[in-house]
Amino acid sequence: MSYYKTIDGEKYDGELLELAEKLTSGAGDGRLSKDDASQILEAVMDGNSYTDIEKATVKYIRENYKWTDAADEWFRTEIRKWAATK
Repeated sequence: MSYYKTIDGEKYDGELLELAEKLTSGAGDGRLSKDDASQILEAVMDGNSYTDIEKATVKYIRENYKWTDAADEWFRTEIRKWAATK
């Protein structure tokens, strides 16, 4: 799989999309939990920078996947805190 994935002409981080897909398929109710959100945040932080493609991918995941309320709130707070340091 290529590092990038293009959806509707936009370039996204393929690894993050693959992770979100993996976390929402199989067992569970198809929503991203706080634990799932933690794994996504860790994947974003792995390069120690927050690129425009990662920002677009996070936005895509937030808008196109279902999150538990707790996970959504936690993730938005944590990514905002971390992004402010970049």
